[in-house]
Amino acid sequence: MDKTRLESKNCLITGAARGIGAAVAEHYAAQGAKVCVADVNLEGCQEVVARIQEKGGKAIAVTLDVTKRDQMKAAVQATVEAFGSLNVMLNNAGINKPLMFLDITEENWQQIMDVNAWGCLVGMQEAAKQMIAQGKDNGPYKIINVGSILSRQAFDDVIPYSCSKHAVQAMINGGAKALVDHNITVNGYGPGVVRTELWEQLDKDLVAIGKFEKQGQSMDELAEKMILMKRYSYPEDIVGTASFLASSESDYMTGQLLMIDGGIVLQ
Repeated sequence: MDKTRLESKNCLITGAARGIGAAVAEHYAAQGAKVCVADVNLEGCQEVVARIQEKGGKAIAVTLDVTKRDQMKAAVQATVEAFGSLNVMLNNAGINKPLMFLDITEENWQQIMDVNAWGCLVGMQEAAKQMIAQGKDNGPYKIINVGSILSRQAFDDVIPYSCSKHAVQAMINGGAKALVDHNITVNGYGPGVVRTELWEQLDKDLVAIGKFEKQGQSMDELAEKMILMKRYSYPEDIVGTASFLASSESDYMTGQLLMIDGGIVLQ
């Protein structure tokens, strides 16, 4: 591992208390970045920060509900106060709650769209405002949004989630056009089936609504029937692409959503 790949990067990562967000935060720090670990779960953030600091990295923990603009502003400001600037914004926070098509409720729709779509937009906006204030000559700056295989397709049991991730794709494309003159690139990556706490809860929920008969069945069947590489992934499969998008290696990229799915979505 190149321990200097991200040494000039000051990063804010949302939804970073566990799962992919936590793994990326630790990977960024191991490559020299300074990281603000932000999530509604402050205790989880503090545990991630402790692991980073034990290995000699630099990080802070911040409480953040991404649907609240004042909290997003505060997280951006905390990053700048701790590290001097903001170079990389990773909008990773997301939730899911499966329901079959005819059972979708306004509450289910709104909760998922608020966090996954609105929260991503707010993160992009507040990060971009700070980056613009720092001056284009101090860039390039990176905004990275976490999409999904469901940014490109939809399943009948997670339609609100699919819609929210299609919105992320639109924000990557539109944001790239809106921010290019400020030396800000906007890209993203789309995981597939990833073994995290989020998916394990999703697996339980899919059993509860009758989509599958037993826990673990969803991941095994998707791996067998949909993934060319015939296995689901782990956060460790995702972090390399996340680092590439934060690094100078991706400076001549914008408006792109990269699939990290083992071969589900073929382009």
